[in-house]
Amino acid sequence: MDLRNRLRALFGRKGSAARRLIALDQLGRPVWSARRYDQFADEGYRKNVIAFRAIGEVAQAAASVPWRLFRRRPGGDRVEIEDHPLLRLLARPNPLQGGPALLEAAYGFRMIAGNAYLEAVAVDGRAPVELYALRPDRMRVIPGAAGLPAAYRYTVGGRSRDFPVDPVTGRSAILHLKTFHPLDDWYGLSPIEAAAFAIDQHNQAGAWNQALLQNGARPSGALMVRGAEDGSGGTLDDAQFDRLKSQIDELYTGARNAGRPVLLEGGLTWQEMGLSPKDMDFIDAKHTSARDIALAFGVPPQLLGIPGDNTYSNLREARLALWEETVLPLIGQIAAELNNWLVPRFGDGLELAHDLDELPALSLRRERHWEKLNKADFITINEKRAAAGYGAIAGGDVLPEPRRNRRERSGDSDAGEGSA
Repeated sequence: MDLRNRLRALFGRKGSAARRLIALDQLGRPVWSARRYDQFADEGYRKNVIAFRAIGEVAQAAASVPWRLFRRRPGGDRVEIEDHPLLRLLARPNPLQGGPALLEAAYGFRMIAGNAYLEAVAVDGRAPVELYALRPDRMRVIPGAAGLPAAYRYTVGGRSRDFPVDPVTGRSAILHLKTFHPLDDWYGLSPIEAAAFAIDQHNQAGAWNQALLQNGARPSGALMVRGAEDGSGGTLDDAQFDRLKSQIDELYTGARNAGRPVLLEGGLTWQEMGLSPKDMDFIDAKHTSARDIALAFGVPPQLLGIPGDNTYSNLREARLALWEETVLPLIGQIAAELNNWLVPRFGDGLELAHDLDELPALSLRRERHWEKLNKADFITINEKRAAAGYGAIAGGDVLPEPRRNRRERSGDSDAGEGSA
């Protein structure tokens, strides 16, 4: 396409008027996310075991699903391609990572920041030969005139690299994967932000427990000087106070000194002042915040070892729920994005899909599906085999006799034998 046709396509094509208003407000200037990725990664992932495990559960499960590649024929049917440069690229995206490691990083970035970025490396405009997952805190969106990004700017150590976006096709070397955000036009919403209060509560519970251990694994109290309660005396001078405080810090605090009896000098008594964890419902509050964190990431609490949750009858049911409600929608979105961004660079008519047939986590769903097929008496045996992924057999195109008729005939036969 020459320059004149490209300009006509850019300024004469249909487009969203609302998106253009958004772009005019921020045209050409990098849009900065209002949230701190480093805080999400530190407080919400690195220091919180529930969020860490929930993100790991989803990212590792989604990255473990193998890819399948199909070519769609003119008639509409698809034929599978078992060996192709695209499949080899997804299996070995760059010299440092395999396919699952790259996707696990991308899924992890998306759940921590709400945004993930993939870079496709191509030579001389040919099909990409490498893929990389880029850190979202280093990437900025530069709005364009049509309400689409004009470029993506990646900055490391004060040096930046701009990845332009074609204003007509929207094609770029960068794929931006983001979650829905109701208040941001350019960036996604992090699940950690939605779970921020629960994460803070859970972290504070851990800090409280750590402080409890460091202070002798017992609630706080006070040393009372005899006579202070009735005002008849009982005061310590500065030297006595400092000496007593130093002895307590050295001899009675910390896990090493837990349970050591307190030796009081004459005129001193110990007065309990703290509330017990039971009185504060400490454990219940911690488990409640843990369940809220798991809910934000779409992970059944039972899979994270959180007690008190009986939503699913067993771990197998819980794992199936994780896949059906969280993992499968996630990998479906990623497959759609790759089919739009990456696959067309390898030719027309290609389509990526995930291979779900042999996943152990979905065995319960397959068993239920097969049971339904086995009980169905309105389709032929070959139709059942086709639905289960098997080929046809001879004589399998006849409808089976309805189950009710078989039961009635069996009952008539039994009745006849009894009367005889």
